[in-house]
Amino acid sequence: MLLADHDVAQFHELGFVMIEGVFSDGEVRLLRDAFESVSRSDHPANVVEKHTGAIRTAMGLHRRHAVFDRLVRDRRLVEPAVQLIGDQQLYAQQVKVNVKAAEVGEAWQWHYDFATHHHEDGVVLPLALNLHIFLDDVTMDNGPLQFVRGSHLVGAHETFLDTETTSYDLWCVSDEVVQPLADVNGVYTATGAAGSLLIFGDTLLHASPPNTSALDRRIFSLILNPVANASTIDRRHDWQHHREFVPIVASSATSLLL
Repeated sequence: MLLADHDVAQFHELGFVMIEGVFSDGEVRLLRDAFESVSRSDHPANVVEKHTGAIRTAMGLHRRHAVFDRLVRDRRLVEPAVQLIGDQQLYAQQVKVNVKAAEVGEAWQWHYDFATHHHEDGVVLPLALNLHIFLDDVTMDNGPLQFVRGSHLVGAHETFLDTETTSYDLWCVSDEVVQPLADVNGVYTATGAAGSLLIFGDTLLHASPPNTSALDRRIFSLILNPVANASTIDRRHDWQHHREFVPIVASSATSLLL
C-alpha cells in the first residue's frame, strides 16, 4: 500500500499523516484478542502505570504472539515506511501496544522519539518512523495523541530525562520549548476510528493526556528504522529496542485474517 501524493506532502510539511479505514473491524478484533493474551502474562515487557498498576505499554509483541509477528510484515505498514524513508532496508526497532486504560490511563509527557533512541540506544540519525494502528476509537476524552505541527522541521530539541513522572523513564521536552512552537504552528489532536493508520517521524513533538473517559484507548506501535542507522548501544532491554537487525520484507498477504 502506497500513500497518495497529498499524504506524502502532508507528512513532510506537518510531520504526520493519518488515514482512516486501513485495517478492517475483523482485523482490529484479532489484534485486540492477541493483545489481551499477551497483556495477561507475567512478563517484564508489560509495563504498568505508576499509580494504578494498569497496563501502560506491552512491548516486544512480535516475539510473543504470532499475530503481531505477521503484523510487522504487513504491506500496509512496510510499504509506506519505505516510501517515506527511501529505498532502504528497515528493521523492527520497537513493537508494542500503548494503553490508556479507561479512567486510569496516565499521561505521556511532551517528547520526541529520537531523543530516547539517540541517548539510550546510540541511534545516530532521526530516520525512524512510528506507525500506529488504532485498536479502539480514539476520542478527545480517552487520551489522544497530540502533535505540534511541523515541529520536526526544527530538528533535535533540548531534552531532559524524566524518571519521576510516570513508570516509564522518558527523554522529555520542557513546556518552555514546546509552547512557543505550539503557539506558532498549532497542535493537532489525532482522533479517529479503530483501524486508522497514523504515521509520524522521529523528531515530531508529541504527548497525550490522561484517559478521563470510560473507554479504553489502545494503540499498536511499530517503529521501523533503517538497518544502516541501527542502535550502537546495548543499554536497554532488547524488548525496548530490538537488536536483530534483520530487514523486514513486506508480506504479500492482503489481510491479517487467515
